[in-house]
Amino acid sequence: MSKLSPGPHSLVVDGTRLAYHVAGHGPVMIAHSGGPGVEATYLRMSRLEKHFTMVYLEPVGTGESGPLPADATYVGTYADFLAATVEYLGVARVYLLGHSHGGFVAQRYAVDHPDRVAGLVLYSTSPVNSPEFWAPALELVAAYPQRYPDVPEAADVVSAWSMDLGGTEESVTALLRAVTPIYFADFFGRRAEFEPLRSAMRCWPTPFQDMSLDFRTELSSVTAPTLVIAGRHDFLCGPAWAQLLHEGIGRSRLVIFEESGHFAHVEEPDAFADAVTELQRGVG
Repeated sequence: MSKLSPGPHSLVVDGTRLAYHVAGHGPVMIAHSGGPGVEATYLRMSRLEKHFTMVYLEPVGTGESGPLPADATYVGTYADFLAATVEYLGVARVYLLGHSHGGFVAQRYAVDHPDRVAGLVLYSTSPVNSPEFWAPALELVAAYPQRYPDVPEAADVVSAWSMDLGGTEESVTALLRAVTPIYFADFFGRRAEFEPLRSAMRCWPTPFQDMSLDFRTELSSVTAPTLVIAGRHDFLCGPAWAQLLHEGIGRSRLVIFEESGHFAHVEEPDAFADAVTELQRGVG
């Protein structure tokens, strides 16, 4: 069976199994989900599968992939597994889409392997993960119930956010689902659309002690045409962080989705797919 035939696949990297799923046709685009620790299923993008051979990685430590190595790091380990996947697939140059934490991984790979990236999508992410990044997000978390004073579940978002993220797959998944509404521009107003995604999301513990990063001085090394995507209402990785990515990457185009939060591929799916497919024309 071809490594890029539709369906589930896996490879082994230094003794650790890495699973991935293939769908669609066209140039190869590898999609890396966020979290870290969030299963890749939520990132399935059927519209893009009409234009790309989509390779959805199940990041190490999630899904059918093996557990995180004992010496795993917040970004470097995932970037190493991504690099191994590119080599395994045998594709000279791939398109790469990184969402949220997956965007950190994509930046690391694109800086280190510029000759292997045909096009890059940095989706709802940031070049920085530091107190500077988290402070405004935490203010928005605290204020979230005020947006929905008649929805008791909105207050649960704040409670869940402050809970310990350690524990088991089941406990971390429950916390993820509890905080998911704040990641949408209007979850409660469009709940019927978004509840299936929320209910299906799964997450695994990722006990990293050091999660700091700052890629701003390295972004000029990214040479591929790059699309930077942010939702106007993304409380975490909003337009300000996307602007920093756009300013740092020479061949980049910035697209802000006005009706989206963190998940534009489901909040504005047609416009999202249109923007991403422009990369096939080398539009950065």
